[in-house]
Amino acid sequence: MSHTIKDKKKLLARVSKIQGQMNGLKKMLEEDGECEAVLQQVAAVKGAVSGVMRELIKGHLVEHIAEQEDAQKREQDMQVILKVLDSYIK
Repeated sequence: MSHTIKDKKKLLARVSKIQGQMNGLKKMLEEDGECEAVLQQVAAVKGAVSGVMRELIKGHLVEHIAEQEDAQKREQDMQVILKVLDSYIK
């Protein structure tokens, strides 16, 4: 996907942040962290993952659907994104 290559630095920075958040969550659980703090950390991780997904979906919609001139290819790409959304929203 060309949009992931174009936005590679930004996406990798987001993923690195998520890794840090996950490491923090693991440490909290290993050290019997306070329930409220653990829940807040899980919410932060979920929000960060949703942010990455949002950026990837936006890139996919722009490059593979909005700018796609081939109607058949556009329909195939739309089915891909719908399938991903179905599994993500479950």
